[in-house]
Amino acid sequence: MVRHSRTQDCSEEAGNMRDTLGVLLAGGAGERLFPLTRDRAKPAVPFAGQYRIIDITLSNCINSDLRHVYILTQYKALSLNRHIREGWGPVVANELGEFIEILPPMQRVSKSWYQGTADAVYQNIYSIGSEEPKYVLILSGDHIYKMNYARMLQQHKDSGADVTLATLPIRPEEVSQFGVVDVAKNGEVVGFEEKPKETKVRSPFMPDMVDASMGIYLFNTDILLPELIKDAEDPNSKHDFGHNILPKLLGRCKMHAFNFVDENKQNALYWRDVGTLEAYYEANMDVAGVSPIFNLYDKSWPMRTRAYQYPPAKFVFGEPGRTGMAINSIVAAGSIVSGAVVRNSVVSQDVRVNSYADIDSSILFAHVNVGRHCRIRHAIIDRDVHIPDGTVIGYDPAEDKKNYFVTPSGITVVTRDYSVYENPVSPEFMQTGAQW
Repeated sequence: MVRHSRTQDCSEEAGNMRDTLGVLLAGGAGERLFPLTRDRAKPAVPFAGQYRIIDITLSNCINSDLRHVYILTQYKALSLNRHIREGWGPVVANELGEFIEILPPMQRVSKSWYQGTADAVYQNIYSIGSEEPKYVLILSGDHIYKMNYARMLQQHKDSGADVTLATLPIRPEEVSQFGVVDVAKNGEVVGFEEKPKETKVRSPFMPDMVDASMGIYLFNTDILLPELIKDAEDPNSKHDFGHNILPKLLGRCKMHAFNFVDENKQNALYWRDVGTLEAYYEANMDVAGVSPIFNLYDKSWPMRTRAYQYPPAKFVFGEPGRTGMAINSIVAAGSIVSGAVVRNSVVSQDVRVNSYADIDSSILFAHVNVGRHCRIRHAIIDRDVHIPDGTVIGYDPAEDKKNYFVTPSGITVVTRDYSVYENPVSPEFMQTGAQW
């Protein structure tokens, strides 16, 4: 007897995705995640020990049975492209016409880089048209959440909508960070405003909350493509879905909202935009607790990534004052905690934490080596960094700012030697040059 996973059953019940093309926007520069995005694209930033941020959305695609996906890349995409090619290519069956394909800017219909989210899709309009999908699902590669897109497609079909927006409830004071969706009781969208300073709009189902756009849009292809062409010809457009495409379609086509159904199975909905260092840090902390707020261990909604052949993690020495252990932490494969203590932290692959070191509430990227007697807290250590013996990080912000980047909330970010990588910058520039 063949057994189907709950994920497969859920997707089959919610709707078939074979006539849908996913377009995943992964080309943002990620200035607010600087300096982690100094040498890599934002969706390629590591997450939760062994993943990249983009893996979360791609896992949602696979779990939703969406297996025709274009990934639009742009800035500093080398590591992202390699990760997708080596980690996600084998997941789909090419002989069945499935694909997860990278589309860099080809300047086929424009001589410029992507000017906005809508322009990014427009510049790949020929690739989209060649697949002849009935529906196009626009996704972002830098959010942390679990969602079955097949449920959204099924509602889209049932409602007869031309466009469906995924929404989630937020507090009114948060509206400046989101697109505000004015939803009627029948689910139809009657208004949309991108990141207003304030709004009187309230959700018809939660009067003290506002329905906000998640940046997930499902279009009938025959609606989307002509609208992209019109937008490209408008010299006054920002070429953005939230600012231009959606407001212009209001009243001209049937637009519905899809209330976010969280596959994370917690009491509160979990959706995080990890666009700032603080948000990124907190999202990593969310996976490390005893009862993780964002659960990576749910077998019915597996998270996938590129597999590396590392040996198991190891914890050595049990002497008084020199016991290798990790508490309320994630420790990825290939790492050795040697006579050190790791608390409330995320330790990525192939990390060495040496004797008498103390790591607290920190994120260590791959191939980090922490020397003996180091004390590190509330820090993010970038990959390939060697921390010399006795180094103290996260206890004196004034001292940390002399050598590292420190966020307003006190998170210290330690990057690799800036002199040997592209776009060299100094610690002084890290304090003053980043745009927040």
